[in-house]
Amino acid sequence: MSASRRSVSLLKTLLTNKTQTRAVTYMPRPGDGAPRPITLIPGDGIGPLVTNAVEQVMEAMHAPVYFEKYEVYGDMKWMPQEVIDSIKKNKVCLKGGLRTPMGGGVNSLNVQLRRELDLYASLVDCCNLPGLPTRHENVDIVVIRENTEGEYSGLEHEVVPGVVESLKVITKFCSERIAKYAFEYAYLNNRKKVTAVHKANIMKLADGLFLESCRHVAAKYPTITYNEIIVDNCCMQLVSKPEQFDVMVTPNLYGNLVANTAAGIAGGTGVMPGGNVGAEHAVFEQGASAGNVGKEKMVEQKTANPVALLLSSAMMLRHLQFPSFADRLENAVKNVILEGKYRTKDLSGENTTQEVVDAVIAKID
Repeated sequence: MSASRRSVSLLKTLLTNKTQTRAVTYMPRPGDGAPRPITLIPGDGIGPLVTNAVEQVMEAMHAPVYFEKYEVYGDMKWMPQEVIDSIKKNKVCLKGGLRTPMGGGVNSLNVQLRRELDLYASLVDCCNLPGLPTRHENVDIVVIRENTEGEYSGLEHEVVPGVVESLKVITKFCSERIAKYAFEYAYLNNRKKVTAVHKANIMKLADGLFLESCRHVAAKYPTITYNEIIVDNCCMQLVSKPEQFDVMVTPNLYGNLVANTAAGIAGGTGVMPGGNVGAEHAVFEQGASAGNVGKEKMVEQKTANPVALLLSSAMMLRHLQFPSFADRLENAVKNVILEGKYRTKDLSGENTTQEVVDAVIAKID
């Protein structure tokens, strides 16, 4: 009996010590670490520069992804079917900017892609980065924009010469879907408030339906504060007191304007990540473009800022459930910004894209 008791006592000691010294760790399922294929669209203008930056950093980290690259340009009439098929197969895409021609009847490939894949939610993360001075502090805004209808429905025609009719389409289904996405995002990310942006005082039926849908969804999330703001007042409040906003949910056109405004306030389009997501697919890209794609001088001098797309690719890694790689990449980028030695011209620096990329790679732990 004495030996038996000693054995039990020793077993208890071993178990106790094991509990004290070892934490519970994630047990990966078979195949979780297998490299994932990503559809890559370098795009126009600065696109190839910044997508190449991501390729270099992913290789340096030995991230479990590889790219299937397709040459697509904004002046194409249609997105090539092989590209659509690739994204449908891989479920995830990383893309540079695609230039949309002004007028001429050429459709936006960006809009085509969102419709074809039903990428109904655009998310732009606009927040201050430590070490990057801006006019306003404590800016941390997430703009969630409906991506498939509204003024971007593409329903335009010339009634008679000199008179063009453009239809804005708002549906209850899409409005409730984007509202639910915004509230789910807020709930899962410990956000406190969702603000709906609208122009229902003028567009009483269309934007009125959008607001009704947001209110219906808001009632299901009592722990999250919900409020509404007219889009013109929203823009004024953004540039005067942006810290009052948390998560913003908007119809299509307003979201484009609000996201670029918020990005400018928080440090510029060159550092704001974003993505477009649907039920099945996701496309990650620079969160706010504001014309960067077409800056030929930036392309010639190779001074495009890669930070926005690098942070977007960190979002992509989280989406793929590779959080440790996402953290390493995000921390490296933020450390380079904080240190302040390597910055492109838009951040008041003199460095090239490649010099910033090299600095990020050097910071990867």
